[in-house]
Amino acid sequence: MGKKPLTYASAGVNIEKGDAFIDDVKKIVKNTPQTGVIAGIGGFGGLFSLEAAGFTNPILVSSTDGVGTKLKIAIQMNRHNTIGIDLVAMCVNDIIVQGAIPLFFLDYLAMGKLDTRIAKEILEGVAEGCRQANCALIGGETAEMPGLYKEGEYDLAGFSVGAVDKENIIDGKKKVRDGNQLLALASSGIHSNGYSLARKIVFEALELNADTPVKELGQTIGDSLLTPTRIYTQQIATILKSYPLSGIAHITGGGIPGNVVRILPENCAVKIYKNSWVVPPIFNFLQNAGNVENMEMLRTFNCGLGMIMAVEKEFSIAVKKKFEELGETVFEIGEVVSCTPGENQVVWVE
Repeated sequence: MGKKPLTYASAGVNIEKGDAFIDDVKKIVKNTPQTGVIAGIGGFGGLFSLEAAGFTNPILVSSTDGVGTKLKIAIQMNRHNTIGIDLVAMCVNDIIVQGAIPLFFLDYLAMGKLDTRIAKEILEGVAEGCRQANCALIGGETAEMPGLYKEGEYDLAGFSVGAVDKENIIDGKKKVRDGNQLLALASSGIHSNGYSLARKIVFEALELNADTPVKELGQTIGDSLLTPTRIYTQQIATILKSYPLSGIAHITGGGIPGNVVRILPENCAVKIYKNSWVVPPIFNFLQNAGNVENMEMLRTFNCGLGMIMAVEKEFSIAVKKKFEELGETVFEIGEVVSCTPGENQVVWVE
């Protein structure tokens, strides 16, 4: 008696279901147009014309990232329509800090077993993030990998490319100087960093469920933790048309001190006034619940600041006003001062 023939489907991979999902993806992608796209979903690679996008002396800027263990909360809550916004945000926010305009984005979604409902929700979030960033979703990969991921689990990564004309590159190491003022844009919450600590506090120390209401947050803990990362690209791009920014730091892993130093020359430090911004309730909740020390908070989380910018003093008032007109909450948090190379470059002032 002959053995039953094995197929890819019997190994856990359904090609027909994957092909059908691609048709849904194509419909989603149509909602993320960008001048310069020549060919997107369907080929072996996405094509993009920098000339058509209007650049004359372009330098490409690329960024890749994931969402980290925030994914586990989306899976736990069975809510997948915003995690794609986080994915786009983590990439495009890194691009705009160098003065580059995000042009296109590609995603990578890996699942133990393809669940088209979940995958579609994720991709709709990615498309929404691309719309917020004004960049095109031109490609990606959805992989079905039984044996590597449990059913219901998935991982998500993304890759974005932007461009800036060479003369407009923002390089804080060269441009930031003594006397620059520090302006910060408010975050929407935790964004996508520090979730290993946040989850340890919430689900292990406090033993809460994702749907547990938290009075001081005004919502469930899961809703608070899943708040999407704010995307700042169009607002910053608008500012750059009228005002120069000496340096911009995206506050991600490493928190405020770990990211601000990345834009400072060796002979410059920053004075940051601790009480100069409003800290969202989620951070106070996590600090109190986990008995987390102040410096541990500042180097783990954004603590309410999504972007920090060094601005020439003569422009700082106008830049702040313009950001506010664009809908951003802006804080004046400190200034750049001179220092001796090797000295502490982040000074906290009460």
